[in-house]
Amino acid sequence: MTRLPSKTTDFNFDEALQSLQAGQPLSGKDGILTPLIKRLTEAALAAELEAHIADEPSANRKNGSTRKTIKSTSGSFSLDTPRDRAGRFEPQLIKKHQTHMSDEIERKILSLYALGSSYADISGHIEELYGINVSTATISAVTDKIIPKLKEWQSRPLQSLYPFVWLDAIHYKVREDGHYRSKAIYTVLGLKIDGTKEILGLYTSDTEGANFWLSVLTDINNRGVQDILIACVDGLSGFPDAINAIFPDTEVQLCIIHQIRNSMRYVASKNHKEFMTDLKLVYKAETRDVAETALDNLEEKWGEKYPIVIRSWRNKWSNLSVYFKYPAPIRKVIYTTNAIEAVHRQFRKLTKTKGAFPNENSLLKLLYVGIKNMTKKWTMPIQNWNLTLSQLAIYFDGRLDEILDI
Repeated sequence: MTRLPSKTTDFNFDEALQSLQAGQPLSGKDGILTPLIKRLTEAALAAELEAHIADEPSANRKNGSTRKTIKSTSGSFSLDTPRDRAGRFEPQLIKKHQTHMSDEIERKILSLYALGSSYADISGHIEELYGINVSTATISAVTDKIIPKLKEWQSRPLQSLYPFVWLDAIHYKVREDGHYRSKAIYTVLGLKIDGTKEILGLYTSDTEGANFWLSVLTDINNRGVQDILIACVDGLSGFPDAINAIFPDTEVQLCIIHQIRNSMRYVASKNHKEFMTDLKLVYKAETRDVAETALDNLEEKWGEKYPIVIRSWRNKWSNLSVYFKYPAPIRKVIYTTNAIEAVHRQFRKLTKTKGAFPNENSLLKLLYVGIKNMTKKWTMPIQNWNLTLSQLAIYFDGRLDEILDI
């Protein structure tokens, strides 16, 4: 076994103790440990070189050293890395192009990044904690290590059946060809057979449209999804047809809350309260028949004043009224897209300090780390899931048998 060179014993512990008692920090900028770490590291590298030369089949010898700055959690220091004459020595403790001594700094950068901190804030935190000045380029390089994991996550296999799936889009400004453009981020949220949530994928497009949703649905189908019982979406034109083109047996429920919001845009403010009172009789009805009677009454009272609102409800009624056939536990889950809007609220919280993004990858990698943090809490099934699942098994006779082993 190669012995460490004796210069590691030069560290004066009595002086270090006196400095610590005088208030000098143990780690970080001007930390007491930094000189010791430098000497230990250089001694270990020297031992590596000696072992390498001893194992060399041909004559080889030491050839001075190369100096570089190493950033560690205990502070930055100049490190003299030994060289061999043959140029075959590859140090393992601190590799040739390595400038960070510990993964702890990278973990801290990623942790701060996942909380939505800006690069400037991250740099400030790292300098405060460790006395290390981390450049924007370094932070970007560290966070770019997320991208391969993102790509793997985007292409991972999915379960064959999801009882409920919510689909919606959120928009961000992204730089492209020298200009900032609005990009739609398509999010697919599924409820698994065990009642827990899972984000099936994130997709980007210039605009939100049924045609692109068709490609999204094709992708999740190719990744293993063979059946969806009920899909919950907003009122985007052509959306139900796009879903049924890939999943013909899926029932599509349009979000009632989206429909109400869109309707009220066309109602004069002086009529809001009265109109909403009448509209509630439609979407809060106990049965579809009662709801249709209330819709007839709404049209009779308001049809001449607000024909575009009534026409919208009539045209979309087959998909707006799907939830009436189900009991309360299922209705509660499907009549709005609140589940996916909650995801988007978390996205907005994460990106609120970002006015725009320099490219798609910078946006997607931030949303991805946000998803990983978010889903750590998704360990419990939704409320009353066992009851809901037993009801679904009846309403969708045979489609759950194989999965539930009935």
